[in-house]
Amino acid sequence: MTERVPPRRPATFKLTDPSVVLIDSDDTGPSARPTAPDPAPSAPPPRARVQLAQEKETPIVAPKAPRSIINPKKGFSWGTLFWTAATGLLSLAFWLWVSKLVEDLFAQSTTLGTVGAILATLAGGSLAIIIGREAFGLMRLSRIEQLHSRAARVIETDNRAEAQAIVRELLKFESPNPQLAHGRATLTKHLDDIIDGADLIRLAERELMTTLDIEARALISKAAQRVSVVTAISPKALIDVLFVAIAATRLIGQLARLYGGRPGALGMMKLMRQTVSHLAITGGIALGDSVMQSVLGHGLASRLSSKLGEGVVNGMLTARLGLAAIDLTRPLPFNALPRPVLGDLVKDLLKKREKEE
Repeated sequence: MTERVPPRRPATFKLTDPSVVLIDSDDTGPSARPTAPDPAPSAPPPRARVQLAQEKETPIVAPKAPRSIINPKKGFSWGTLFWTAATGLLSLAFWLWVSKLVEDLFAQSTTLGTVGAILATLAGGSLAIIIGREAFGLMRLSRIEQLHSRAARVIETDNRAEAQAIVRELLKFESPNPQLAHGRATLTKHLDDIIDGADLIRLAERELMTTLDIEARALISKAAQRVSVVTAISPKALIDVLFVAIAATRLIGQLARLYGGRPGALGMMKLMRQTVSHLAITGGIALGDSVMQSVLGHGLASRLSSKLGEGVVNGMLTARLGLAAIDLTRPLPFNALPRPVLGDLVKDLLKKREKEE
C-alpha cells in the first residue's frame, strides 16, 4: 500500500528564502527547479521547496475608435448645386426688380423715390438680419449634433484629450444659461483631475444635464396634459390635428432652447423632420405594450369615454414626440443619467385625468 502523506500545514515564506523559487507558469520541467546550494550538514534541514508561478501579463489593447455613421461626409451633390444656383438667380431677379422700382419712383417724384429707397433699405436690412439668425440657429443645432456624436465616441474609446476638448466646448456653449452656474464651476474645478475620458463626460452630464432633464420632463408632461384636455373637449377632428401639431412644434422649440439651441424657422423645420424620422426609425409612433399596460393598470379603460380616451392617446403621442426631441436637442448622450421613460409621463398624465374626473 502507498503510504499516505499528511497534508502540509499553512506557513509563511519570504521571497529571499532559498526554498522559494519563482518560475514561469509554462515552465514545469526539471529546469525550473532551483539550483541553490545544499545546506551545510550542521544546519537544520530546510523547509519544503515552494514554487511560485509568475502569471504572464496580457497586453492591454486599446479599442479602436468606431467610424462615425451619424454625420457621414457627403460628396458632391447636384441637387445642392441646383438649389444654390436657383436661389442666386432669384435673389438677382428680386434685386433688379427692386432697383427698377426705385428708379421708376425717382422718375415720378423725388419724394417717392426717397421713400422707396428708405423702404427698400429697411427691408434689405431686416432680411439680412433674419437670414443671419437662421444661419446662427442652424449652426448651433449642427454644433449640438457634433457634441453628441463626439461624446458618444469618447464614452466608447475613453479618449481623455478629446473629452477635455468636448467639456471645454460644452462649457462655452452653455455659458449663457444662469441655471448651470454651479455645475460649470464644479466641472471647471475638476476638469484636469479626472484621468478617464469617459468619466469626465459622465461628470459633465451629471453636472450640466440634471437640471435641464428635470425641466424637460416637466415641459413634456405639461404639453401632454394640455393636448389631452383640449382634444378631449374639442368638437372637430380637424381642431385636434391642428392643436396637436401646434403643441408639438412649440414643445420641440422649447426643448431645443432649453438645451442651448436657438432654432429659427428653418431650424424648426429641420428638427420636426428629424423628430419624425427618429420616431419612424425607433418605432415610437405606435403605442407599445408597456404604455397600454400602464393605462389598463390604472383601471381607466372601462371608465373612459371614447373622446376622453382619444385625448389620452394624443397626450401620449405628444409625450413621445417630446422624448424623441430630447435625443436630438441634448448635447450629451444618456449615460450617467437615466433616460426619461414614456411610462412615467403616462402615469403623470393619467393621474391628471383621474383628478379631473
